[in-house]
Amino acid sequence: MNRIQADVVIIGSGAGGGTIAQALAPLTADGKKVLVLEQGARLRDDEYTGVESDMARALYEDSGGFLTEQGTLTLAFGRTYGGSTAVYTGTSLIAPERVIRAWDVPDLDHDDIARRCRNFAAQNHVHLLPDDEINDNNRLFELGCRRIGLAAEQFPVNVNGCRGSSLCNLGCPNAAKMGTDRVQLPAAETAGVEVVTRAEALRIEERAVIARVSRPLDGEKGLPSAWEPGEYRIEASAVVVAGGAVGSPALLLRSGFGRLLPRLGEGFTCHPAFILVGEHEERITNDVGHPKSFYLDRAQEEGYVLETCMYFPFITAKNLTGFGPDHSALMKAFPRLQMILVLACDRAVPGNRVSVSGKGVTRVHYEFTPEVRSSLARATVMAARIFFAAGAVRVHAPLASPPLLTRGQADQLDQKISAHEFLPGRTSVSAAHLMGGCAMGRTPEDSVTDAWGRVHGVPWLRIGDSSLFPDSLEINPYLTIMALADRTAEALMGDSAALFDS
Repeated sequence: MNRIQADVVIIGSGAGGGTIAQALAPLTADGKKVLVLEQGARLRDDEYTGVESDMARALYEDSGGFLTEQGTLTLAFGRTYGGSTAVYTGTSLIAPERVIRAWDVPDLDHDDIARRCRNFAAQNHVHLLPDDEINDNNRLFELGCRRIGLAAEQFPVNVNGCRGSSLCNLGCPNAAKMGTDRVQLPAAETAGVEVVTRAEALRIEERAVIARVSRPLDGEKGLPSAWEPGEYRIEASAVVVAGGAVGSPALLLRSGFGRLLPRLGEGFTCHPAFILVGEHEERITNDVGHPKSFYLDRAQEEGYVLETCMYFPFITAKNLTGFGPDHSALMKAFPRLQMILVLACDRAVPGNRVSVSGKGVTRVHYEFTPEVRSSLARATVMAARIFFAAGAVRVHAPLASPPLLTRGQADQLDQKISAHEFLPGRTSVSAAHLMGGCAMGRTPEDSVTDAWGRVHGVPWLRIGDSSLFPDSLEINPYLTIMALADRTAEALMGDSAALFDS
């Protein structure tokens, strides 16, 4: 086994790991060695082709098809240089004050979170798209909301030089999305931080990480790792885990920390979601332009959020209920389809958790609560109303029976759409806002870390990603992850004398 000496090892390069790498980069000026381990590959710019099947394999864990143990929910999360920041749409919101207050974590203040979020928003070029860059899919959503008396809000997005390819979820081919792969990681590397790709952290030992570096498979996208293939023992004064809400708790469980931390893996939430489509008589621009410009926030009132979206033909096809001629006819209408993403604001409940098998295989357990089913049904009714108000002639609603609704049924939506039609395994549900599993809190009995990402009872071990969330955030978690990661890095810098001298 190869042996490496470092001062800090950061596991993961997404919103958490990339942020921490940049924040700890000043340590390198003092001669400290800071490493980032990323399980996925670093792609060349010319490898972002926009081909759905190729990019899914190159950028996502299990090609974007990681299934829960129940087989009823697909989890999409990145496995590449930049993590999920390379494959999300760039929406950048600040967490509501009521959510941070409800988390009730001592020494966690909303004003501090908001301040850090604003700093990263500026760093990542977050702004509202001008009106001339809004496509028909988004305009129709805003119009439909307005016609039924609701006000859609515009998403701030972290793009710079967007050319409207709509390929955000497959990695921007124009290098316009300002994720950690384009901002924080390059800045950290310029300052002296070393990022090692294709390096999977297998387990954590006392002040050490055991990792495996792999070579590219034949025909696989991405550059080779900077390190030779093989297993490594990387000894460090501090280890920061930022592998995401699935990867971080699984790694810590695999490393035996569950004996010390009984809440490890618990509290997993994910905003379960599905796509609704409304068919218009005329062709609309849905796959040209930025895909996500507007949203309707009903989280506090009704437990859901509606977002504009554009999904590619394969993902759209698998989300449409049914098969045969009706399904085929709807897919042939793809250029005329308006799309809305329905997200339920789930809550941390007993049983929804991350675990590992006896052989160390990562597992996610997730059951849909009655509250989530009801939220999805209410959201489906609202989305159908928006579609019809915007001029759609037909709406595909997964929780209606039959799922195709015509304009003449627009006044019967409450009767046609029901939570009883939600059948796990039949209704296609996915999630990309993965949260929890290493929650912040007060003690080892109720949490895994304190408000600064320090793992209870293990002073050299820190966490800095979405697994820190004690409960659902209700919105896209990108900026909040960065804010919490920044706090983790700040605390580590403050503790550096004790850590590096011990």
